[in-house]
Amino acid sequence: MNSIPSKRTLSRRIALHYGLSAFGAGVLAASALAQGAWPTKPVSLVVGYPPGGQTDFAGRVLTAGMQASLGQSVVIDNKPGVNGNIATDYVLKAPPDGYKLLVGNGSNMVLNPHTYRNTPVADPLKMTPIGLLLTSSLMLVVPTSLPVKDVPEFIAWIKAQDKAGKAVDYASGGPGSLVQTAMELFRERIGKPKMSHVPYKGSSPAMTDLIAGRVPAMFDASSVVAPFLKSGQLKALMVTGPKRVPAFPDVPTAAEAGIKDFQIISFIGLYGPPGLSPDIVKKVNTAMNSALKEPNVQKTIADRGDDAGGGTPEQLAALTRDYYKLLGEVVKNNDIRAE
Repeated sequence: MNSIPSKRTLSRRIALHYGLSAFGAGVLAASALAQGAWPTKPVSLVVGYPPGGQTDFAGRVLTAGMQASLGQSVVIDNKPGVNGNIATDYVLKAPPDGYKLLVGNGSNMVLNPHTYRNTPVADPLKMTPIGLLLTSSLMLVVPTSLPVKDVPEFIAWIKAQDKAGKAVDYASGGPGSLVQTAMELFRERIGKPKMSHVPYKGSSPAMTDLIAGRVPAMFDASSVVAPFLKSGQLKALMVTGPKRVPAFPDVPTAAEAGIKDFQIISFIGLYGPPGLSPDIVKKVNTAMNSALKEPNVQKTIADRGDDAGGGTPEQLAALTRDYYKLLGEVVKNNDIRAE
């Protein structure tokens, strides 16, 4: 026959029961918070560059639309340094709770791992792709004083200089950049004539010398060169994307200009830390796509010469992997270094 528990034992059992119940309720609440109620505080879009550049713009143009969808503030957190590496590493090491996301461009996601040999960053391909924000073709631009009117004439001029023992200079906003890599791939495609890279500390001083004719050529994003083309200070010979830029319909693509197997875009995507839950990825992707469909957002992006992104995480993952491989081969073949 079982004995009747004492009042003290009974009190302990009741306390234990309610304690376990409270613990269980807490676990369920935490689970619901993680999967259902996210976000419960502001979401940071981390940008590895100073305010005002293309990557910063890609994040800022979407904040209002994403806030409306998510019901929480979406703020830009600029962490410039080492061509985006500082921001990339910061988000790679962040908790996978969805409150720190990276606005990553083609350089810091797929080019830096190949060009920074002495300052390695954890593998950015381990990050969680969320969605494509925007793309931009590069444009091959030259001073208006250069006596060429199209790509065939430009190639003939480069080869004539090479035959005369002169290496044609080309500018970039810095060593190991996408624009340097693009020019080296262009050089490969036209038979590897001698060309000499002249790196600057940013696109602005490079453009100044390009306009003045102190350097004869440069690739850069269409949104960067657009003001100088509209003002007549530079002329564009071709675009590197799969189609012509609507703002400059007379500028041919590389394929139309006779350059085979040459297609490069500058892309900016949204990435999360490794291990970000599919539920959070879906919510952020939905908010991003909704913001990108707003007419004022599309117009703002198009006015700069860029193309609005969108689509699935899987599409961004494929784009990231493809460019990681393509640009890695160009870097290796031409010994391109960022340091």
